Amino acid sequence: MNSIESFTLEVADPAAAERFYTTAFGLGDRLRVRASDEPTTGFRGFTLSLTVSQPANVDALIGAALEAGASTLKPAAKSMWGYGGVVRAPDGTIWKIATSAKKDTGPATREVDDVVLLLGVSDVAASKKFYVDHGVAVGKSFGRMYVEFETTGLKLGLYRRKALAKDAGVSPEGEGSHRIAIVGGGTPFTDPDGFAWETTSIAAAS
Repeated sequence: MNSIESFTLEVADPAAAERFYTTAFGLGDRLRVRASDEPTTGFRGFTLSLTVSQPANVDALIGAALEAGASTLKPAAKSMWGYGGVVRAPDGTIWKIATSAKKDTGPATREVDDVVLLLGVSDVAASKKFYVDHGVAVGKSFGRMYVEFETTGLKLGLYRRKALAKDAGVSPEGEGSHRIAIVGGGTPFTDPDGFAWETTSIAAAS
């Protein structure tokens, strides 16, 4: 279960979402979309992050997203850990684009180093144990605050729900469908906070 092949977003208009993500981020088969009208309100309990090599790349990706129809949640800015900003895609998904670098080392590109899914969970320790029991290895762990798993392909982490919402610049309140599925190997399952893992065959058939 340490391999994540893609993330599937459930959206009201798949064609529009595909146009947006192709234009804004160009993630190819790392991100898929499918139709869903499952009800959801407020914060969906997760954020997706694009980590890049330098501040200029952050600006390039955020600029492309805004031009394609995204809205700003947090403008790009410097911080103690680097440089980044947060946008909301037209389908409602929250994206953080960030780098740990403080200075540019070359011309701006829209190259993405890693795609990271952060799950906002009610009990980090309990969710960590659940994932370990399902064969997902822990890379880094900071008590009951944050867990980063050692996955290949795409990346996965756990964060307290309220802290994740604060980092994204939104209220933690929300309910209904998460509207995302994690696609990887092994047996399908749903974690304690309702996030679903699917096999490639299930995702392809949806």
